[in-house]
Amino acid sequence: MPRSAALAGCLAAVAALTLTACGAAPEKAAATSNGKDAATATSAADFGGMDALVKAAKKEGVLHAMALPRDWANYGALIDGFTQKYGIKVEVENPDGSSQDEINAVTSRKGQDRAPDVLDLGTSFAVSGAQQGLFARYEVAAYHDIPSGQKDDNAGWVNDYGGYVSIGCDAKRVKNCPTTFKDLLKPEYKGQVALNGNPTKSGSAFGGVYAAALANGGSLDDIQPGIDFFGKLKQNGNYTPVESTPATVEKGETPISIDWDYLNAGYAEQFKGKGVDWQVAVPEDGKYAQYYAQAINKDAPHPAAARLWQEYLYSAEGQNLWLKGYARPVLMPLMEQAGTLDQAAAAKLPKVTGTPTFPTEAQQTKAKGTLAQNWGKAVAG
Repeated sequence: MPRSAALAGCLAAVAALTLTACGAAPEKAAATSNGKDAATATSAADFGGMDALVKAAKKEGVLHAMALPRDWANYGALIDGFTQKYGIKVEVENPDGSSQDEINAVTSRKGQDRAPDVLDLGTSFAVSGAQQGLFARYEVAAYHDIPSGQKDDNAGWVNDYGGYVSIGCDAKRVKNCPTTFKDLLKPEYKGQVALNGNPTKSGSAFGGVYAAALANGGSLDDIQPGIDFFGKLKQNGNYTPVESTPATVEKGETPISIDWDYLNAGYAEQFKGKGVDWQVAVPEDGKYAQYYAQAINKDAPHPAAARLWQEYLYSAEGQNLWLKGYARPVLMPLMEQAGTLDQAAAAKLPKVTGTPTFPTEAQQTKAKGTLAQNWGKAVAG
């Protein structure tokens, strides 16, 4: 899914979310008998333990989220599992929204009960949000088991699940499916190559441009060759500005889609029986991996539910549900050692060779700045 739809207005009707009056202030956060406020708790232990956190979260009874499509990395199963386990309703607004939409909602709805409690963000957006002071400090139980490069030093965000940029292709519409970025320049793919969003707003599209940079002489310090690559695709007519979704693939509007491997792999299963033969390849010339990060809104209207949601996502149950959605959970190596990893789900992951490297916070901040300045010029017209 594109996760790049524009933010809805204050009174917009969203099927998955029942909104209260615009601008209404949330009720005071639940506190334990020792007076500990959920909004300031930095861990479950800090709040009085998991039992106290569960009790407070159940009292709140609801969790507000944005940009969580049910078919994105198995989010549907995660949402249902959390609700079944704790009886807390998860209300998802604008499921096809982008990481930037989430950040915008946090800043524009501060103090309102319709503000998002939790955020699922491309890492570059998590970094910028933390720099703006938007997130609560919170350490899930597994926090210290997560490598230092995969979390904010101040526990404002933590990477959760991820994968590799891949090329998805409908083999019934495309005679020879491309497997590398170099292939995408071939004249036979005119009007067929799409991203699943705008890279200045969407974490997955951002990753696609980064991967193209690595395939064309760029580096984690230099994303410009990736922007230039899409400029070439635009000039030769191969790039289409249509944002790729399962619906556009089924209609034949985006028969070639650059997206995360876990989404493309999931679509391959989803398209069976729908006349789409969806093939997935991780391009060897532009091997780029990235995680998505979880964060809690510092002013979350349901702070206990927000913290419990994080605990669920980083539990073995939650991490294995990511895995069943073809995503690589951040605790996968530890779970494999502990014997808690779903081996059947792990065996279905797209095959990739080598060890991925990840951009630093500084590199991602620089890349976002370059994109903001140059992307529109590259693909305009």
